[in-house]
Order: sequence, then C-alpha cells, then structure tokens
Amino acid sequence: MEQPDSNIKLVSNKKSRVILPNILTLIGVCIGLTSIKFAFDGKFELSIIAVIVAGVIDGLDGRIARLIKGTSKVGKELDSLTDVISFGVAPAFIMYFWSLSEFGRLGWLISLIYVICVALRLARFNVSSDGETSWKDNFFEGIPSPAGGILVLMPLIYSFSEIQFFNPNYKVVVPILFIIISVLLISKIPTYSFKKIVVPRNTTIFLLFAVVLYFGLLLIYTFNTIIISGSIYLLMIPISTTHYFMINKKNKINNDDVDHHEDVL
Repeated sequence: MEQPDSNIKLVSNKKSRVILPNILTLIGVCIGLTSIKFAFDGKFELSIIAVIVAGVIDGLDGRIARLIKGTSKVGKELDSLTDVISFGVAPAFIMYFWSLSEFGRLGWLISLIYVICVALRLARFNVSSDGETSWKDNFFEGIPSPAGGILVLMPLIYSFSEIQFFNPNYKVVVPILFIIISVLLISKIPTYSFKKIVVPRNTTIFLLFAVVLYFGLLLIYTFNTIIISGSIYLLMIPISTTHYFMINKKNKINNDDVDHHEDVL
C-alpha cells in the first residue's frame, strides 16, 4: 500500500500564522462599518460600543501577530486601511449624524478634514515604521488614530455618561474638538505608544489584576470609564512630550561626550 507523502503541506506554517491576525483585522472592519449603520438608525450608544470593540481588536491583532510571529506586509497595510474606516470614517459619520449635520456643508467639511488627517497620519506611520528600532519607538508622532477616533466621540459619550459636571454647548464643542484632534493626528507631538512596556516579573499579577479591573469597569460603567480614560489620555500628552524631550536631550549630551573623547584621542 502506497504511503502518503508526509512532506506535502496544504498551508505553510508562516501562512497559517498570518491568517489569524488578518481575520481579526477584517472583523474590526466589519464592526467599524456596523457602527455607522447603528448611527444611521439613531442607535448612538451601540455605535460607540462598536467603535470601542473595534479599538480593542485593533490593539489585539498586532500583538497577536507579533506573538505568534505572523506579521506580514499585507497585514500591516490591511491594519492601516481598517484604522481609516473604524477610527476615521466611522467616528466622522457618527458625529455628523449626531451633531455636525446641523452645520450643513461646514459640518461635512469638518468631517472630511478629520478623515483626511487620519489617512495622512496612517500614511506617515507606515513610512516611518520601517526604520531601525530605537528608544523613539516608545513614542508616536502625534496621537494614534484609535485614540483620535475615541476622542472625537467624547462629546457624544459624555452625553450618555452619568458624569455631568457641566452642560456643554455641543454646537461649539464638537467642531472645535474635531479641529483640535485633526491637528493632533498630523502633528509631531510625541505621545506614548505603550508598545514596549517592560513589566517586572514580580508585578505581573498586579498588572493582570489592573487589566481585568479596567475591563470590568468598562463593561459595567462603559461611558463613565471611557470619559475618564479619555481625559487621562489628554492630560498625559504634555507629560509624554516633556518625557520625550528629556530623553532626547540626555542622549544628545551623551553623544556629544563620546564625540569629544574621540576627538581628543
């Protein structure tokens, strides 16, 4: 009886590892597009939740790809296209249906400007991420598109939250916030990337507890948790900028000292 060739494989190991993160990315696209459908139907609470879920998936697919060594150029480009839809087009449509439509053509122009800034930010990220690794990889240039997508939704999220410190004029707040976030997206302001956080082994259990606690709060007090998280993130921008320039200045001083010693020798 003829034995089957054990060397024949339908799918290589590399290709099989690439499939899972790409599937997650495509699921994120579907959820991002679904958030627009919810907004069109006037179900803004569900549209917010859909964008949040898309953000969680966006944070997982890349990490899973790196963990199982399933990264690919296709996955990288697909992830960027997904971000444009889930955190560019979707938030713009949601806020247009909720508030910006009252401004007529100006409201649509503001939405277009935001989406264009998201696309430009992702294009710049794809080009700049091909360089050599360094300490600068701990920082983004400008805010990342998922953060921008959540931040422009903050007025809508605030309207559903139980945290009501003041009654904002949304007709003023929404367009101003759109412009500010659009500028932050394409700016070169350093912001933390949180990609290469080194956690000591003896504190891992506390990190796991904090993550579980955060997602528990997100499930129970969804809108309140997002409002607080978004506010903390905005407050961290000047901190990350200061931190970046301190490290950069220290490295320049060290490099100058090395060059000086080389000249003396």
